Amino acid sequence: MLFPGFEQKRLAGAGAEINLRVGGSGPPLLLLHGYPQTHAMWHRIAPRLAADYTVVCPDLRGYGDSSKPATDAEHMPYSKRAMAADMVAVMQALGFDRFRLAGHDRGGRVSHRLALDHPAAVEKLAVLDIIPTRTLFETVNQQVATGYYHWFFLIQPFDMPERMIGSDPKYYLRRKTGQWSGADFAFDPQAWAEYARCFRDPATIHASCEDYRAAASIDLVHDRADEAARIACPLLVLWGEKGLMHRAYDVPAAWRDKAAGPVRAAAMPSGHFLPEEAPEETLLALQQFFAG
Repeated sequence: MLFPGFEQKRLAGAGAEINLRVGGSGPPLLLLHGYPQTHAMWHRIAPRLAADYTVVCPDLRGYGDSSKPATDAEHMPYSKRAMAADMVAVMQALGFDRFRLAGHDRGGRVSHRLALDHPAAVEKLAVLDIIPTRTLFETVNQQVATGYYHWFFLIQPFDMPERMIGSDPKYYLRRKTGQWSGADFAFDPQAWAEYARCFRDPATIHASCEDYRAAASIDLVHDRADEAARIACPLLVLWGEKGLMHRAYDVPAAWRDKAAGPVRAAAMPSGHFLPEEAPEETLLALQQFFAG
C-alpha cells in the first residue's frame, strides 16, 4: 500500500541479502534510508519520482528485511564501505552501472562513502540532514552530544545498548523519532507500523548498534585514509530548518569542504525526516536537482 506499482525483490549485495522495492521507468535513482527506519521512509515521494525514474528503495544491510551479517572485532561488516558495496552490487544486478543517488541520515553516510569508493557509479548525489561523519565526531559539543546522544550510547560494547533498547523497543523507537521530528508531525500509521515491526527484531537492534560502532571506528579509519578525496559528482545538500543540524552547524559549508565542485543547498521546513515531514518541498528539490 505504501508503494503502489512497485515490485518487491531480494537481491544479493556484497555480503548481504538486500530487500528492496523498485518501480517506475527511466534513469535509475537509488534512495537510501536512515536510522531507525526502513525503505518505507520514502513512501511519500518515491511513487511520484517513479513517474520520471526507475526508483530503487532498499533496506540497508542490518535494517528492515535485509539480512544481518555477523560482525567482527573491527565492525567491518557494518562499515559504510561494506554497505555501499551492497548498493553497487544491487544496482548492477538490476542492470544499472551508473545512477542518481539520495541518502537520508545513515543512508547519507553510505551514499558519501559510495561516491568516494565508486565515483564512476554516481551521476548525482543528494544528502539529507547530515554533516560528514568525521566532521561531527571532531567538532561535537554539548549541544550536539545532548541531541545526538545515541551516537555515543549505541557504540558502547555489546550487549549493553542492545539489552536496554530491547527491553522496550517500541518506546525507544517512538522517543527517538519524536525527538527528531517537528512538534506537530505525525508519521503515517502504515509506515510507523513497518518501522516498529522491523525494529522489534533483536537482530535489527544489534545490527543498528553495529552500524554506529562502525561509524566510530572503521569508518573513521577509512575517512582519514581518504582525507584528500572529494565527491566528484554534482552534490545537493538538504536539511531540516527545525532540526539539530540547522542549529548546530553551517551544513552547506561542511559539505563544500568534501566536494570537488559546486554544492547546491537548501533548508526544508521540517525536522529531521524531510521526505515525510516536508514531502512536497523535498520532492521538488530532488526533481529539480536530478533533472538539471
